Amino acid sequence: MKFFVDTAEIDQIKELNELGMVDGVTTNPSLIAKSGRDILEVTKEICSIVSGPVSAEVTALKADEMIAEGRKLAKIAPNIAVKVPLTWDGLKACKVLSDEGNMVNVTLCFSANQALLAAKAGATFISPFVGRLDDINLDGLDLIADIRQIYDNYGFKTQILAASIRSVNHMSECAKIGADVATAPASVIKAMANHILTDKGLAGFLADIEKAKIKIL
Repeated sequence: MKFFVDTAEIDQIKELNELGMVDGVTTNPSLIAKSGRDILEVTKEICSIVSGPVSAEVTALKADEMIAEGRKLAKIAPNIAVKVPLTWDGLKACKVLSDEGNMVNVTLCFSANQALLAAKAGATFISPFVGRLDDINLDGLDLIADIRQIYDNYGFKTQILAASIRSVNHMSECAKIGADVATAPASVIKAMANHILTDKGLAGFLADIEKAKIKIL
């Protein structure tokens, strides 16, 4: 499973990228607004750091305007994936932009039917929101499984990009189900390294080293 980091913080992206933990980046206007910088400037810098897809989201709601914004965003760098919402206008924009050879990430997906439409419109990525479904007492992971089954049934090439990831459990479950990508905050990706038994074992190991007065350097 590929890891995309869901942030516009340059330092976080660089740290994970240097460790080989970043296969791409997802951003949105809200994340970039937190940085206080120009959206095009930040997006261009992110594209220069990572070689994988960088999702940049349109702000328009009408298809023609989404297409115009998407074309402008796509000119930033060859690894831009234009992010459009899963609305009827968004699907229209997806079709046009993907037919022009652009990567398109269709976001705000909450049903298997929506994911099926996005695949037929030529989406490169579909972004089902796991955590937001959990918030309303639905199992977001069930949606990932449903989309995986449908796409496999018919050979759709659209990649499942599990989004709204809130926990390390979400990451491992998405991997088991077969999500192609999971996008998560840097804090969640880094937390995957943590385990209480690792901490306990390391504490015992360090105590033995101290007791034996072992030194390597």
